[in-house]
Amino acid sequence: MDAGYVSAIAALTGSVIGGLTSLAASWLTQHAQFKAQQFTHDVGRREELYRDFIEEASRLFTDAYASNAAEPAKLVNLYALISRMRILSSPRVVEHADQVVRVILETYLAPNKTFADLHEILDNQTLNPLREFSIACRDDLRR
Repeated sequence: MDAGYVSAIAALTGSVIGGLTSLAASWLTQHAQFKAQQFTHDVGRREELYRDFIEEASRLFTDAYASNAAEPAKLVNLYALISRMRILSSPRVVEHADQVVRVILETYLAPNKTFADLHEILDNQTLNPLREFSIACRDDLRR
């Protein structure tokens, strides 16, 4: 073979390898950026879901202290939020969400409380049924 051909083939091979390396590096960078964006989006969705659940559960828990009229229609949104959690969240978060709903239902079935009655139960865990749920959510978002 002529030295000119060897030189030309070597130059073309080097260009192809350089182009493929550049393409691979670009693809890996794009892939890593997409994964990071997807992760950020997923965390944002779960944060919004947890916030909505905490707001709804707090509203219903407060209502349960003052009322014995547990209307199933009031709980629909809460159960819908738990169903969304079953898709997006860890089993631990869903388990604690179920416990919150049980506490709310038990509170509806218990005798009504007045504001003065709250003073007696300030140190009781049932006053804050969302504490363990919040801790589980924080751990879920950190993982």
